[in-house]
Amino acid sequence: MKLSLIVRSFNDEGCIRRTLEMLRRQSREAELIVFDSGSTDGTLEIVRSFKPDRLVNGRAGDYLPGRVVNEAARIASGDVLVFNNSDCVPLDESWLEKLVRPLEESEGTVAAAFANQLPRPDAFALVRKDNERAFGDGSIAAKWKFFFSLASSAIPRKLLLERPFNPEFRYSEDVEWAHRMALEGRKLVYVPEARVEHSHNYTPAQLRTRFYNEGWADAAIFGGETGFFRNFLLPFLAETFRDFAYLARRGEAGTVAAGIRYRYLQRRSLYRGRRDNSKREARVLCR
Repeated sequence: MKLSLIVRSFNDEGCIRRTLEMLRRQSREAELIVFDSGSTDGTLEIVRSFKPDRLVNGRAGDYLPGRVVNEAARIASGDVLVFNNSDCVPLDESWLEKLVRPLEESEGTVAAAFANQLPRPDAFALVRKDNERAFGDGSIAAKWKFFFSLASSAIPRKLLLERPFNPEFRYSEDVEWAHRMALEGRKLVYVPEARVEHSHNYTPAQLRTRFYNEGWADAAIFGGETGFFRNFLLPFLAETFRDFAYLARRGEAGTVAAGIRYRYLQRRSLYRGRRDNSKREARVLCR
């Protein structure tokens, strides 16, 4: 089975070298395709030094993730497309082998496999906690309504050509696609032993933008109620309680106040995105 590695980059000179070095050290061979979205730092020079099989240059501001994924499916030669963001650093030489194994061993029932994302050493305390809950051994996320991450994942090329990503989604495009696959009865396999280093310490402005847009996308994908009590207050209180317990166990109780501010901003932004999208849909239906 031939593999194609797809790396998406934008002004990532601080981390992309480590990522590409580890991709080149993998035990499985794969063609390397890099999609850059108009980097203005040293990213392109670093990418070219690794001699990718193909470098696709886009313009800053034109990036839509679904369109890039669909274009990758069109131009890649591999049977399996392995997406790995430029800031996802594989932690060993067998990451690729482990990640694609569920696809190779299935009989076409697996739509995608996705990797375990470990927080960076400098990750904020609650970023570490959220990563551990979402990934780790997979036992917590398995109880959630739905979870998938394209950041480090593998998808059959044939399936992507038949079932492309929605090119209009700017956020949660991977969740929208994976949800459609799940509704068709296809499996999404989490591979905890395929490990990458990946996390983000967002500024307050970045946190607001990220989770507002994820909330908007969630409402578009899943629909459902958007009431204040069930969609903001209860989740905020429950998560804050878990945050306090997590920080106390690790002797970081001094960061609780900052943690409450972080969680409030995150959950409020998520709620507002869901609410605003629902209001928009209601206005459309009333026309």
